[in-house]
Amino acid sequence: MHALADAFEAARPGGVYGIVPTYDSLLIEFDFFHTDHTTVRRALRYEADRLGEGAFPTTLSRRFVVPVAYGGEHGPDLPVVAEQLGPTEREVVALHSAASLTIRCLGAPAVAPMMDGPAFPKPVPRLASPRTSVVPGSIAVAGRQAVISPMPSPGGWPLLGRTPLRVLDLDAEPLAPYRPGDTFQFVPIDPGSGTSTPAHPWRLPMADTLTVHRAGLATVQDLGRFGHSHYGLPVNEALDQALSRWLTG
Repeated sequence: MHALADAFEAARPGGVYGIVPTYDSLLIEFDFFHTDHTTVRRALRYEADRLGEGAFPTTLSRRFVVPVAYGGEHGPDLPVVAEQLGPTEREVVALHSAASLTIRCLGAPAVAPMMDGPAFPKPVPRLASPRTSVVPGSIAVAGRQAVISPMPSPGGWPLLGRTPLRVLDLDAEPLAPYRPGDTFQFVPIDPGSGTSTPAHPWRLPMADTLTVHRAGLATVQDLGRFGHSHYGLPVNEALDQALSRWLTG
């Protein structure tokens, strides 16, 4: 899927604005005012056939080394995970940092790297009661998957640790240096090395704002922010785009 996404990106037909690889599927977003489903499907099938014939190489993977402070305030669920899996906390950390984990897709919250989980003896259960907020940089696991939380958000996955690295920059393009197909290698660091306050805390860039003083029946909609689904950012456009475009001229 990663190789097919790269090939389709290189050939990108007119009207296509989103190419989103996941674990075992590929989402193609297109503007129906400029192309149609049949045309996009034909172009995608052409690239898939070329891939099957070995016409282009698979995705080149880059390796990122990610320092992690495990346990304590940074990874409050490490003792629970160790109790569920059987090994000691030290053994859980050793398993988590033993191998490179491949990023399969970027999901919500924005640019959260979803990757293969570490080689634990069995899947890790989700929390019985999700947290209302997870600190940016938190390393979480669930089932046989792992994720780094790039921004404050609710979360129901057990937290093993936290990295001081900045994993999201809303002022940059791309928003993050990693992409599906890359690998993360986690390296344990001293819990007292300043991870309680990330070196680059997440912040929302200030812009023009709209203050709602009282809720009513009317809503304010725009035509969305296209081309960012591969970051885990939805379009959030008006439900009826054709009518919206007609009303706004």
